[in-house]
Amino acid sequence: MAARDDEVPLNAIRAFVTVAREGSVTRAATTLGTTQSSVSRYLAVLRDYLGADLIERRGRLTEFGRLFANAVSEPLETVSFTAKRMRRRAGAGTNRIVVRTSLSTFAFSLLIPNLQAFSSEAGGVIVDIISSLAHPTSSDDFDILITRDLSVIEPADSWEIYKEELVCVGPPSLVGGRELSIVRSTPILNVTSRPDILPTWLRAMNLSSSDIRVGARYDHNYLALPAVMTGKCLLVAPEIIVGDLVRGGALQIIPGTRTPSGMQYRAYAVDRSAHPEIARSFCRWLARLCKKVVLAQAA
Repeated sequence: MAARDDEVPLNAIRAFVTVAREGSVTRAATTLGTTQSSVSRYLAVLRDYLGADLIERRGRLTEFGRLFANAVSEPLETVSFTAKRMRRRAGAGTNRIVVRTSLSTFAFSLLIPNLQAFSSEAGGVIVDIISSLAHPTSSDDFDILITRDLSVIEPADSWEIYKEELVCVGPPSLVGGRELSIVRSTPILNVTSRPDILPTWLRAMNLSSSDIRVGARYDHNYLALPAVMTGKCLLVAPEIIVGDLVRGGALQIIPGTRTPSGMQYRAYAVDRSAHPEIARSFCRWLARLCKKVVLAQAA
């Protein structure tokens, strides 16, 4: 446990900072999962290294001890936080990555149907998909974040994968041969998870909320899609999530209704991933997939 004269006793510093935070050697020992005598020995090592008393007999910090605790506590926390953030996860899933996304309909309509192509390209890698609207933290278990409106607070490589374009769609039997004026007489579904879409689209079309009929309400676009395909209603949605349905003939875009939303989809590969190269490869593949889809929509 003793340190050489030129070696900083980091374990002893950690023990001292814990004592200063907990207010006693007993509580510090419990926090550290060790014995009181072990903590006391660490304190003796640090006292010898610094050449000054840190703790009085009654357990209070000396003036020097307070100064030292204030100086090293925050940097020590930063080191601990960074180490936990950058730790490579160990486990049986040596060929497995976790993709977290706040874009559930994007995952449902585009990402998941194409995952087998990436898996085959990457040698059989397994891709787990989780969906969450909560802001990610450095302790969350994921390798990649796909998002439109969230950000990561840790080191990560990022890719811009799609600049969102909005379109108004409906079943061909309803909108075939019709122009923009159809929106004044046909209900437009309301998607509560994207309250920004309809106002953005209306402004671009020089329309107001009083010019349209608001239809039924759905939490997510993936719930609204079956409704618009089978009902007498319209839906304003990102083109990338309705593109396959349009090309397959289940939906039709009303001419002149395409407009940018100003939203940018991004993919982040976090540095702490256990498989950073696979994570980056996935993000590059996803950027290519989205580019391919956009080109197909423009054709």
